[in-house]
Order: sequence, then C-alpha cells, then structure tokens
Amino acid sequence: MFNVRHLLTSLLLFALPALAAAAEPPLQFSHTPFKPRLAAPAMALEDMEGKIVDLASLRGKVVVVNFWATWCPPCRREFPSMERLRQKMADKAVLILGVNEGETVDIIEQFSSLLDLQPRFPILLDPDGEAMKPWPVRGLPTTFFIDKQGRLAYSAIGGREFDHPEMVRLIEDMLAE
Repeated sequence: MFNVRHLLTSLLLFALPALAAAAEPPLQFSHTPFKPRLAAPAMALEDMEGKIVDLASLRGKVVVVNFWATWCPPCRREFPSMERLRQKMADKAVLILGVNEGETVDIIEQFSSLLDLQPRFPILLDPDGEAMKPWPVRGLPTTFFIDKQGRLAYSAIGGREFDHPEMVRLIEDMLAE
C-alpha cells in the first residue's frame, strides 16, 4: 500500500540533502583545542546491534566522537571520510564513534545502505538526545577528539574531511602523547 509519510520521509532523507550538498562549501579539517583539557562527559549508549559502548572503558585510546543525524547535509558528506580514517588507523589505538541523534535503526541503515563506503565504526544511538546534553554540542555535526586519558582535547563544529592529512596528523600526535 502506498504510504505518503514514507514517501515524504524518503524525499527529506535522500533527495533534499543531496540537492543542498551541491551548493555547500568544501568540508574543513580545522579543529579547536580545549585549554585546559577537561574530562570527557560520561557516555554509555547502545550500538546498532544492541551492545553497550561505554566511553569510560576506552581509556588508552584516542576516541573520535561525532554527533550526527541523517537529515544533516554536512553529516552525510563527512561520513565516508570517517570510514577512510578508520581504515587508515585500523592498526592503531584509535576508535571512531558516530553518535546518531534521535533516529531509528531503520533510518540509519537506510542511509548507510546508500553510501559507497559502508561505515565499519560503531554507530551509537541517542534516541532522545539525553546523552548529548552534557557535551558542548552547538549544532550537528559536532566532533570531539578525546585523548588517551579520557579528556576532551579538540572539537570541530561542522562538516570535516576526517582523512585529510592535517586531521590524520592531529590524531597521530595525540597517539604519541
């Protein structure tokens, strides 16, 4: 049976962001340091398979936490570069976490299925936005780089090219700390 709501959701999810992306500026690679570095807020969320990922258990790794949504054009544009970064850093103590804000597993899977490069990093679910509240998020996407001691080291607001040499160098420098 024809479902108008499904059609409108699909249009918003896939057609409109693609049109908007064509007019957007290039993705950036800049970041802002936290001075002083503060403890990252607590966060324990389910991933797409129902497994809990607890940020506190990831000490000793550099963690990239990206707050995003499928309806956000820059979020959609930066996703492939996060997977390329994951591939570049696969043999290092680096973990990327994509924290989805307010969407269902079905919507996220529909979005992911359209990507040329499927994300292999954990996508965490924040269905009601409660986990995001203690973080200094001012818009989507917002990314935080957490050092091996569990502290907020850098942030980036807006779309980023995560596999840009400057971003890779930032993470390598954090690994060397």
